[in-house]
Amino acid sequence: MPINSQKIDVHHHIVPKEYLADLASVGIKNAVGEPFPQWDIENTLAFMDRQGIAIAINSISAPGIYFGDNDFTQKLARKCNEISARMVKEHPNRFGAFAILPLPDIEASIVELEYALDTLKMDGVVLLTNFRGIYIGDVHYDDLFYKLNRRKAVVFVHPSVPPLDTLPMIIKPAVLEFVFDTTRAIVNLIHRGATKRFPDISFIFSHGGGTVPFITWRITFGNKKIINQLKRFYYDTAVSATPYTLSSLLSLVEPTQVLYGSDYPFLPERVVKLMNEGLQNYNFERETFMKIVQQNAVSLFPRFKEILF
Repeated sequence: MPINSQKIDVHHHIVPKEYLADLASVGIKNAVGEPFPQWDIENTLAFMDRQGIAIAINSISAPGIYFGDNDFTQKLARKCNEISARMVKEHPNRFGAFAILPLPDIEASIVELEYALDTLKMDGVVLLTNFRGIYIGDVHYDDLFYKLNRRKAVVFVHPSVPPLDTLPMIIKPAVLEFVFDTTRAIVNLIHRGATKRFPDISFIFSHGGGTVPFITWRITFGNKKIINQLKRFYYDTAVSATPYTLSSLLSLVEPTQVLYGSDYPFLPERVVKLMNEGLQNYNFERETFMKIVQQNAVSLFPRFKEILF
């Protein structure tokens, strides 16, 4: 099956120079223990062409935009969202965009949500798994989630790291802590009842849902109602297109709930290529393969249908 399959990439990041400059001004010089990758639009488009990605939905990754100053966060959220929206306007057939919100300030986040979706016409929002240790699903976010639910919004959830300074970082935080923090967020959403209170939000979870597919029974004790909630979520393939992860994920959900993700540019192209080959070589039927890399995303984002077909 050809790699050039007109993929829609739901896990794709931007690292604008304006964002880096603002982070540097408050002493943030790396991305969760790693240098920020080089990024620009021209190289991104070339990467997409090489890897068969027709459309990429852009988002800001960890460490996000909040570092203790709400005013700084609001201004940076607006700046990043306008940069993302401008990319879509300049390349309407190649990019979508998830808005970043100035959390943990709920009131400001609702204002930015309305601006991003109504004025900038962005495709959804990106939320980090936790903000200062308050995980999504907590009642702290209910007013925002109420607005997201009313809009039937798509929410892309990207991992951060837990606020534990004493946590032993044996290897890079993104390797272990990202999947564990995604797991914490999913468990928090379900066990705090957020998925029942806000059933019309479409959640996309990064990296195959962290460890959730593997520990499904452990976090549900076989409760079919809870398992069915897990089955309703969407999960991307970023750093997860391996026999180990895919077999576990596909034992939990139908292929209709799996979306393609590259994690570029934080994931080097050579690894993205390996993940693409992992998907290609998994022995999917062509129909299933196309659902994962394209058609499931079209169902979530119908405007892309006009671009691709």
